Amino acid sequence: MILSTYVARRFLRMLVMIAAIFGAILFLIDVVEQIRRFSDENIGLSGAAGLSLLNITASFYSILPLITVLAGIALFLGLSRSSELVAIRASGRSGIRVLCAPAITAALAGMLAVAVLNPMVAATTKRYDDAVAQMRSGGGQTVSVGDNAVWLRQALPELDANGAETAGQVVIRASRASPDATTLYDATFMVYSPEIGPTRRIDAATARLTQGAWELTDTKEWPLTQPNPEAMARTAPRLELPTDLTAARIRDSFGRPEAIPVWQLPAFIQGLERAGFSAQRHKVWFQMELARPLLMAAMIAIAAVFTMRHMRGRRMGLLVLGAFGCGIALFFLRNLAQVLGDNGGIPPALAGWAPPVVALLFALGALLRLEDG
Repeated sequence: MILSTYVARRFLRMLVMIAAIFGAILFLIDVVEQIRRFSDENIGLSGAAGLSLLNITASFYSILPLITVLAGIALFLGLSRSSELVAIRASGRSGIRVLCAPAITAALAGMLAVAVLNPMVAATTKRYDDAVAQMRSGGGQTVSVGDNAVWLRQALPELDANGAETAGQVVIRASRASPDATTLYDATFMVYSPEIGPTRRIDAATARLTQGAWELTDTKEWPLTQPNPEAMARTAPRLELPTDLTAARIRDSFGRPEAIPVWQLPAFIQGLERAGFSAQRHKVWFQMELARPLLMAAMIAIAAVFTMRHMRGRRMGLLVLGAFGCGIALFFLRNLAQVLGDNGGIPPALAGWAPPVVALLFALGALLRLEDG
């Protein structure tokens, strides 16, 4: 028990140190990128630093498995160089027992990351996207899913009494939408003027998104600026309303799955499906988050296969390179499984759990063959 605690503490120290180094590197790189990206907005160094702090959390969270494999390599190299690994093996400890302490610690760190860091990443990602949208487009587009409806907001150019263009707003409510976000059903369009408030209401049986316009069918329009809007209401079988929305923008406006806290994902998925949208990406991301602790444990097992031995000379460099290469391969295999899951090629559970399970089984098999065979 004392030995396992010692090994776990050393691994945790390595993990924190490497994470701090990578966090600092990501921050410096992202500050330069934010200054370049928003040079026209004159955000300055402090503004770029603030945006970078919001932006790097997602990048740091995504490379956490690679940081874990580096921490595992550093741990076993340190034990090997100090001959502690030889002493541990000489005391009768098997390779699997030596591996258990850092692997369990990595899994616990993964659970902590999912429970605490994931909501932090979701919050900072949303704030970063809102800040970028505010600088780029004034925040003219918003999409949200309620319990029984889909809500959208878009900008609508209008002409005032002097002929000058003003930016109006259109709030759209629909009972549901098609999975590709191009058709809304039982839709209501409320047109707002920046000067006088609501000016028009349009109800439509369907609203289909085309290039630059909503095509409304079976419509009824009320001029809300009139004393009796119902008396002046008009019906039409077809009506067009200008828009700069696209299907991709609507889907992206729901936010990346990473921008939703893992605790809220099940309810959000249910809301998307009730509204008629496809929640495949969110289901895949949810399964991948549940499997993250196992992925981090698999990274430690991979590091152990190559570096949990007494090493000297050039062979050490090759083994370290092999361990890191296998960690990167698992990282990209996981991303490939995510892409296949997002496209519906494989079930979400398979996309999330297959890569870490397969990697862990292969690593344990290789470790049993090399260390205890």
